[in-house]
Formats: sequence, C-alpha cells, structure tokens
Amino acid sequence: MKIRLKFAGIAALAAAVPAFAQVKVNDSLTVTGWAVGSYQYLSPSAGPSSDSLNIDAGLLQATLTPTTAKKVTAVFSLYYRPSGGSALTGDSGGVSPSGSEATLLDAYVTYAASDTVNITAGKFLSYLGYESFYLNQDNMITLANQQLLAPIPGYHEGIKLDYSPDKTDTMGVAVVDSLYQKPGYAATEGDGSLKHQAGFEGYYTNTAITNLTVWAGVGYETTTKPGYDTGGITEELGPKGAVIQNGNDVYVLDLWASYVIDKNNDQFAAEEIYKDGGYLNKGSNWLLYYQYNYSSKISSWFCVSGEDVTGGASYMRYSVSPTYTYNSSLAFRLQYSYTDYKSYTIKDANYFGAEVLFKF
Repeated sequence: MKIRLKFAGIAALAAAVPAFAQVKVNDSLTVTGWAVGSYQYLSPSAGPSSDSLNIDAGLLQATLTPTTAKKVTAVFSLYYRPSGGSALTGDSGGVSPSGSEATLLDAYVTYAASDTVNITAGKFLSYLGYESFYLNQDNMITLANQQLLAPIPGYHEGIKLDYSPDKTDTMGVAVVDSLYQKPGYAATEGDGSLKHQAGFEGYYTNTAITNLTVWAGVGYETTTKPGYDTGGITEELGPKGAVIQNGNDVYVLDLWASYVIDKNNDQFAAEEIYKDGGYLNKGSNWLLYYQYNYSSKISSWFCVSGEDVTGGASYMRYSVSPTYTYNSSLAFRLQYSYTDYKSYTIKDANYFGAEVLFKF
C-alpha cells in the first residue's frame, strides 16, 4: 500500500506539472520550480540488497526584481528532501539531524554594481563542482562521485563578487561561514560562524575556444574544531588504539572542462578534484562523461568515474544513463552503474535506477 501511494503521488505530480509554465506573477516577481522522483535498487557483493521509492527532492524558487531598484535581484527558494535517502549512498535523507524534510535553501540578494560586476550576499550554493547540487540538472540519477571523500561543498552563507570583463572570461571570489556543512545537514547549511571555520572560494572560467568551456576553482577552510564540520575533521589512532579527532585546514582544487563535439550537441566532459583535509580526509575524485543524442528527445550519458581516499578506500564506477524528454516540463531517466571497490567493506555493487523529472 505504501508503494502504491507513492506511485499515485508521482503520477499526480506528473499530470499536474505540464500544465504549469514559468510563472511571471508581475514585472517584479517570477516563480519556478522542479521535483524529482525515483526508484533505486542497490545490490552489493556483501550484505543485503536495498531499494528506495521516493520523491527525492523538490524546489520552489521565487526571484524578485523591484521596479524601483532594477539593479537589485533577490532569490528565495524552499527545498524539500524527504527522509529515506539513496540506495547508492545509504544516507538517511532529510535536511537536518532532527529529521526535517524542508528548509529555506537560497536566500540571497545580488546587486549589479556595473555591467561586469555583481555582488551577492546571503545564503547561496558553492561555486565548486561540475555536477549539480540540483537533481533535475544532473546528467544521471546519482552523482558520479561524492560517496567517500565528498570534496564538493553545498550551501553556505557569506558574500561573493563575480566579474565578467568580456564575453569569454568570468571569475569570482567568495567569503563564507564555512566551506562544508554542519553535521547532518545534507549540504544545505554552513556552520553560521566565521570563528569556527571560515571558508573561501574562487573560480575562473573561459569560453574563448568555440564549444569548449574550461573551469578552474579553489576552496579553503580554516582549521575546523571537532563537532562543527564533518568535512574538516580527521581521525587517527592514538595510544592503545584510542580515536583522536583533530581540526585541520582543508584545501580543494577543482578542474573541469566540457566540449560540444558536433551539431548534434554530443559532448565530452572531464573533471579532476583534489582535497586535502588531513588524515583519511585527503584524496581525489575524477570523472569522464560522454553524451550521445540519438534524437531531439532521446539521449544518453556514459560515465567512468573514480574516487580515492589516501590511506583509505577507493572505487571505479561505470555508468550508463539514458533520458527520454517528453516535453520541456517532463522527462524520464534510467541508470545502471557497476562499482568496483578496493579496501572497502564490500567488493563491488550493482545499481539500477528509474527517475521521473518535472520542472516548470
């Protein structure tokens, strides 16, 4: 009965969304949103298989541009992530340790200081990462990486400046409350204080070569105190095997590039991420993506990716993820992945997922 009710909810949402469009309430207010639901099944080499059937996430966003202040734009979004989590990552879902399923995600104001400079303050998403935080914008149902090392930050609060001196170059810097999230907040919250572990980010992107985008970014978080940020805490064995938690600075380097091959919009993408946060919080992620468009409605991503924790576990993952786009509001996606682990609790795992994506 529970599964039938969830399917009924997904079906009802599918019927409703195509009737929507990006809603311009008036000259100052625009509303948009998306929702993603999936069935995911994971079969590891050791231990029982697991599955999940959920509306995985949803977002409703409002963009305000006051008619009396055209250079100012405010963005607010409500984010929903149910408990239950992912079959692949094994996380419990939700957006806070208390089990909350909804939170205020975006909450920022941007001031266009000139045609080339934007200044933003509030709560916003990290610059870093080729793959998106937003499930409706990802190439596959799951991310290619982020399972072990998790080097890509999520949301945090602070101020940032973006500069576009010409049509092919863009760069930006940010000072934020922390690079990584509070423990248990599913990358939706920073720690809320510069004192505990201030974060800094910067990036540069170039599109001077036709069809090629090159992006480089860095992140740094000051020494983290135990109990504030799982992304910056390292553990090591002390006398008699006692576990000692130490605070560490965290450094992240992220390089990615994408290239559109032909008029069919087939493309390649590659990314390398390096993170150094101390013992068992150091290593790299990488991915290679290829997209082939069979038609205007049917396409597929093929991906090889890997993650390696220095002194710890590693894996190689092989994935294929076809998508059928019914219309601008509705799409359907499948994914199969095989993961080969080393120095991990399991040897390998097979994953299958089926997803429905809605947006308006």
